[in-house]
Amino acid sequence: MEDLTEVYNELIMEHSMNSYNKKKLDNPDYSEIGHNPNCGDEITLEMKLKGNIIEEIAFNGHGCAISQASTSIMIDTLKGKTIEEAKEIIKIFIEMIKRESNDEEQLKKLEDAIAFKNVSNMPARVKCALLAWHTLEDMLNKKH
Repeated sequence: MEDLTEVYNELIMEHSMNSYNKKKLDNPDYSEIGHNPNCGDEITLEMKLKGNIIEEIAFNGHGCAISQASTSIMIDTLKGKTIEEAKEIIKIFIEMIKRESNDEEQLKKLEDAIAFKNVSNMPARVKCALLAWHTLEDMLNKKH
């Protein structure tokens, strides 16, 4: 049986190399730039809402494999969710990465984003994994 860590690493590499979420949206409702001065990662998130539902999110920018993959997987995880659900999932992800929570039931809500759980063991990579999540959190807090 394949080691779960290997599966997660493959998922991260796949999303970092060829993310179908990396594109521009036509007429996004919201746009927010996220920047990590420590390593130069920079992303622009764009989002379209349909009422209270996140209908579409996309990103552009550049950065390390972890920041790019984390952004793409975040988009897959949050697309179709309500703003309230998205805020809750963002909070769970941030707590997981910062080792403030290890509640298995809560972590299930992260879906594939749980692949980043081991990033909490790599302090230099924590900001990379969190960049998109903090950027989207800022966007949602400004708009709602």
